Amino acid sequence: MVVLVSESNEKRQLFGRKRRANASGGRRDKRYTVAVTPEEDAQLRARAAVRDVKVPRLLFESAMDSNVVTASDRKAAVAMLFKLQREMSSVANNVNQIARFANTERRFVAEAEGVLVQYRALAREIEKALAAVNRT
Repeated sequence: MVVLVSESNEKRQLFGRKRRANASGGRRDKRYTVAVTPEEDAQLRARAAVRDVKVPRLLFESAMDSNVVTASDRKAAVAMLFKLQREMSSVANNVNQIARFANTERRFVAEAEGVLVQYRALAREIEKALAAVNRT
């Protein structure tokens, strides 16, 4: 006996449910309405088609994804990097002044340790900012 299974049924069997599981505790009563332009609608439909889902499911899954990065997140990360770049320039300037003084006077200034502490703190901030950018 040969059983024919359609392609969509094969996908369903391979990748699980097409619909979301029932909500524990009752129905899902809250709805959201999103207005989009015709161009945005075309983009949403194309992205949904690529993933073989409908637009509402695409929107829901995208919004509920914990790894989602918004444009605001990216802008904040870039702003942080620019701030850190300015601070790094300031620290580099201090290091140059200390080096110039040490070479001229043949002694090391006490403020050098403070600059080292400042540099280490800045390096940690840069690592955090780069991690944030890598998530974007």
